[in-house]
Amino acid sequence: MDALLCSLTAGLVCAPGTAAAGPVGARIGYVWDDRFKKHDPGEGHPESAERLDAISRAVAASSLQQRLTLIPPRRCEERWLMAAHAADYLQLVKATASSGQTVLPTGDTKVSSASFDTARLAAGSVLAACDAVISGQVRSAFCAVRPPGHHATTNRGMGFCLFNNVAIAARYLRLQHGIQRILIVDWDVHHGNGTYDILKQDPHVFQFHLHQSPLYPGTGRVEEQGEGSGTGFTINNPLPAGAGIKEMLPLFQKKLWPAMESFRPQFILISAGFDAHQADPVGGLKLTTADYARLTELVCDLAERHCAGRIVSALEGGYNLTALGDSVVAHLQVLADRAEKPVLK
Repeated sequence: MDALLCSLTAGLVCAPGTAAAGPVGARIGYVWDDRFKKHDPGEGHPESAERLDAISRAVAASSLQQRLTLIPPRRCEERWLMAAHAADYLQLVKATASSGQTVLPTGDTKVSSASFDTARLAAGSVLAACDAVISGQVRSAFCAVRPPGHHATTNRGMGFCLFNNVAIAARYLRLQHGIQRILIVDWDVHHGNGTYDILKQDPHVFQFHLHQSPLYPGTGRVEEQGEGSGTGFTINNPLPAGAGIKEMLPLFQKKLWPAMESFRPQFILISAGFDAHQADPVGGLKLTTADYARLTELVCDLAERHCAGRIVSALEGGYNLTALGDSVVAHLQVLADRAEKPVLK
């Protein structure tokens, strides 16, 4: 395991290849592992292993080290992958990676020989974080995993995504833990089309998307509000280039808060993309590092009101390395501050 990860648990022994237990009383979970770096989309690709190194450096340089409980990663069982993805798609990803091909036949997603195993590890690690929150080991958790997931549909890899980590977690919470009402907040600069595709007919999951439009993948219109029994359980918030926190705050206050008074979520998942940062090269939204702290506070407010603060956040985008590291630290700082305070009911 990277030496920077070991520095997160000063005073504890960190054996190579293992995750250290967090200090007694730590209330926020943290997933990070060198193995997430094995997925290699190729030289010059923005979704590189350097993203995790940037996060690791920023966390190690912060005051958070003693406040994190490290959650050991685990590979996702195929039955949970198939709770969100078609069986033949799983075999396609596995075969493509093992054959030495570099692009999934379903679209524009780059892969390497380690991509199938790494994507399984990413998805399973988000499930491990959910288990830690459900068990009360931690109140909330952030998963610094890659590859990201929110563009992966039932049967297609898209963008930089192979398996939909958050959608798999939503199904897992429902089927394994009996959670009846799950809120997903996705603030990546790109619309989480895969999450919408997988869960659009599921009335147990409420989706709230904030994203730039027009922008890849071209979905996320206001009119897309779910289908079948899931109709009315999605709020898409397309934002023009140049929009920032001033435009986002009313969407929480006027749309999400009232909807949650009726839905009453029992658990919250965040697709935490940090590519809406004003310094990020892939989009045109204008969030600052401090704005990510504010967004986290808003979600924590909802979690404390409705579900005892239970949040699992999973990394999506974020490609300016400095902005990514700083924004993750800001996100973690709020989660840690809130997790260490009693939830008043």
